[in-house]
Amino acid sequence: MIIRPAKVTDTKEIHKIIEYYVNNKRMLRRSFSTLYEDIQEFVVFENRGKIIACGALHVLWEDLAEIKSLAVLDEYQRQGVGRKIVTSLQENAKNLGVNKVFVLSFDSEFFVKLGYKKIRKEDLPLKIWRECIDCHLFQGCGKIALALSLIAE
Repeated sequence: MIIRPAKVTDTKEIHKIIEYYVNNKRMLRRSFSTLYEDIQEFVVFENRGKIIACGALHVLWEDLAEIKSLAVLDEYQRQGVGRKIVTSLQENAKNLGVNKVFVLSFDSEFFVKLGYKKIRKEDLPLKIWRECIDCHLFQGCGKIALALSLIAE
């Protein structure tokens, strides 16, 4: 089992994993075009040559990045896969010099266990709303904003 940067050849598998959550209204849809454009932001978790999870780190500003599109195949949930992806993305953020990461999630409990703190969505920069406006859940979004400082306090 390894976590590695995604390749363009992984796009169809990433799309399939994300679509499961989209169809259950738990994640924002990502078109193939968007996935190809953003493939450098993604990491995948591979088990015996099969992609079982993915996640992306999107830098928004000099000190802020979003972890998004975190998705794990059902049969691999509750095995630490999601935690490992998040840890990998946090390391990527640190390596880029980003001091803080945030998520918008329906599953706040998962991120709280990883040390994230709930914050007000309104406290995030307006740049994050560009995707929200096109989302089918925009008016009734139940996502919770959480953030984590990457600086030792």
